[in-house]
Amino acid sequence: MRSRSFNQREQSHIDALRRQVFALFSAEFQRLLAGMARASFNTTSSPFESVAEPEVDAGTEQTRRTLLLGALATTACLGCSTEARAGEDAPGSDERPQKGDVLVFSEGDQEGKPVTLAALAAGGPPVHAWPKDPKTSVVRSASRLNEILIIRLDPAELDDKTRERAVDGILAYSAICSHAGCPVTAWVKSDVGDKEVFKCMCHNSEYDPRAGAQVVFGPAPRRLAALPLALADGSLSVAGNFIGKVGGVQPG
Repeated sequence: MRSRSFNQREQSHIDALRRQVFALFSAEFQRLLAGMARASFNTTSSPFESVAEPEVDAGTEQTRRTLLLGALATTACLGCSTEARAGEDAPGSDERPQKGDVLVFSEGDQEGKPVTLAALAAGGPPVHAWPKDPKTSVVRSASRLNEILIIRLDPAELDDKTRERAVDGILAYSAICSHAGCPVTAWVKSDVGDKEVFKCMCHNSEYDPRAGAQVVFGPAPRRLAALPLALADGSLSVAGNFIGKVGGVQPG
């Protein structure tokens, strides 16, 4: 039987779904880990429990362990995509964005093509991009922490500090939620205002790109990291390192 080869659009859709499922399982793993820690603490610090209760706790603990193992197995499988296999990654593909890198679409019909001013709709929605080394043509997609949100807004809507960093109203932020490391995928009306914001669908954290991507709703502990941009001949490139920490809070 012949194996089916996916076209670029189908593969982009599959990769986007894989990233979202991976993020959901990662978040669930952290919740299960925290629950196991609490259960262990309660079992060892409650000497007055009845004799029958530890059997219930043991069963609950076993359920947690089973779910945890399932989550780990699924996460491991998701990590076996062609993009994630470290042995096949080109040198430099997992490095953080470098000054001078060009920005290319990470998904959709234009995947791999440079992000241009003309491709950005005023007022959003944002586009997702990877940095690409213009000298080696290596796309830095081996680390999901390198994915970037790019949005074009009215400069008049930006606060002073954000406006100073914008290029023709264009801003770039990390696409990784600062809470549990899920991908920030939505551009929707805020739950606490009338403006559209970035939203992480895992735990509903919201970020306002007009104010440096500060948190306006949800459990995220800090704003999204910002990426300085440069604009030349209508195309976007990286002007410096991330400003702020990239990624979610580590369990522990």
